[in-house]
Amino acid sequence: MSIYQTQAKKTLQIEAAAITDLIERIDDDFDAACELLLGVSSRVVVIGMGKSGHIGSKIAATLASTGTPAFFVHPAEASHGDLGMITPQDAVLALSYSGETDEVLAILPIIKRQSVPLVAMTGNPQSTLAKQADVHLDISVAKEACPLNLAPTASSTATLALGDALAVAMLQAKGFNAEDFARSHPGGKLGKKLLTFTCDIMRTSDEIPMASPETTLLDTVMVMSQGGMGFVIIVDLAHQVMGVFTDGDLRRVLNKQRGGAIDLSAMCLADYMQNAATVIEETTLAAEALQLMEVRRISALPVVDANQRLVGAMNMHDLLRAGIA
Repeated sequence: MSIYQTQAKKTLQIEAAAITDLIERIDDDFDAACELLLGVSSRVVVIGMGKSGHIGSKIAATLASTGTPAFFVHPAEASHGDLGMITPQDAVLALSYSGETDEVLAILPIIKRQSVPLVAMTGNPQSTLAKQADVHLDISVAKEACPLNLAPTASSTATLALGDALAVAMLQAKGFNAEDFARSHPGGKLGKKLLTFTCDIMRTSDEIPMASPETTLLDTVMVMSQGGMGFVIIVDLAHQVMGVFTDGDLRRVLNKQRGGAIDLSAMCLADYMQNAATVIEETTLAAEALQLMEVRRISALPVVDANQRLVGAMNMHDLLRAGIA
């Protein structure tokens, strides 16, 4: 085993132990921190310097994306005007492993003067920051993964993990669900799946490959070719879906007529269409349309309104273009 692999495994073991040790510290103080942060009417303001600042920025982002409005404020910038971002309706989550970071301590008097609730995460329960906090969470580690025991490694990992624990615990308490998450991530894959409806991606008007039962197979082939969806939807005069005729149905018709003369202009859809058509409503999530196609092993669907009138059509390519499939 190389020296790199040896050190890498040792680092991961130390950091894993640091996180495991936190489990025993999930107690009433953790409950109090969650209730304090959930109880504010505005936002959670996360502060921290150096590596704690980088971790704090990520914690703030995780809180915000899981239903707890939050943002990060750099404590050094706070002393030069950014303290105006913190209001009495907010709560502050302060990170400092030593609990004695000058830039963080410098703004504590202002925070306390505004009666802003303060949760501190430190590695020293006897530190100034820990004693000034309304709730203190202990993130101390036995040692850093750094061989010199100097660079924040295990301690920053523990801080990040406890921040995630806070976010997830509050997410659960709020009843935050996948749809809520999607609203915070509309540009992501999950957001598209949970916020895109069939009406958003279906083809409409002249793009719908549509015919009547009296349409000849010759004309049907033309409609199917122009539509490029692999099927034609058969409707009555009220635009109710009566059935479908697919390219597979066309192949089967041609195979039956193999060896003989075929006059497609003398054959009409009523004699060859599938009467039991699978349809989907326009208000259905596109992800459900995908699931329906996979279960039924079909590649296209007629889309209907609440009165079961045909309003659109979609196929697997439309779902792929929309990023659903």
